[in-house]
Amino acid sequence: MKIAIIGAGNMGGAIARGLASSTKEMTITVSNPTTNKLKKLKAEFQAIVTTTDNRTAAKDADIVMLAVKPWLVEQVIKEIQPVAGQVLVSVAAGISTEELEAMTGQLGITIFRAIPNTAISCMQSTTIIASRNAIAAQEEMIVSLFSDMGLTFVVPEKQMAAATAMTSCGIAYALKYIQAVTQAGIELGVKPGVGMKMVAQSMKGAAELILQNETHPAVEIEKVCTPGGITIKGVNSLEKDGFAAALINAVKIAAK
Repeated sequence: MKIAIIGAGNMGGAIARGLASSTKEMTITVSNPTTNKLKKLKAEFQAIVTTTDNRTAAKDADIVMLAVKPWLVEQVIKEIQPVAGQVLVSVAAGISTEELEAMTGQLGITIFRAIPNTAISCMQSTTIIASRNAIAAQEEMIVSLFSDMGLTFVVPEKQMAAATAMTSCGIAYALKYIQAVTQAGIELGVKPGVGMKMVAQSMKGAAELILQNETHPAVEIEKVCTPGGITIKGVNSLEKDGFAAALINAVKIAAK
């Protein structure tokens, strides 16, 4: 399998590193207009082919991934001129598969939108995928590629905005929680570096409770909130201050 990644920025570079760490057999070519990021990739993974020419990267590739800013997508598509038989994967937010198909000028070309989050850099991404003109085998192939870098979910394209707000944007809300609780700990005398790791591990543990046990947050919260205990006081304070409502509003605003 030949994969071309156009763009070696934060997301393109992370995808390239994740794929290169996979056990799957593939040839990975990464293109970028400047060489600094390409040199770093090459130093880490000698097997990655690098180039500053997008056309060279995309030529003969089975899968072409567009990891460029949204306003550059059309320009890059016109430059590389995808052909029938190639699978086009865009990680640019806000551009529909219908728009991408129109940009290619190839009616019926297989297109995917894939929205990872920044945790892809440590192989813990939540990646949301929607497809156009794809058969089941192609969906399975793209899901398999991104699943090596975290959890992957296929959703109808109309749900992409909501899912992106929950996951790609949502990681910022989770980080905001870590930041805020760490600040509280500092005020109470806990050293910043130690406190931040404490909170991050607690959040990681909470996530694993849900993922491994297929339980519900309310069930796990009830286990912690003993009658007359300190946790229920904190939970009730969160409710009083509108914690849940603030998060719900953040996701809904981000999804617009």
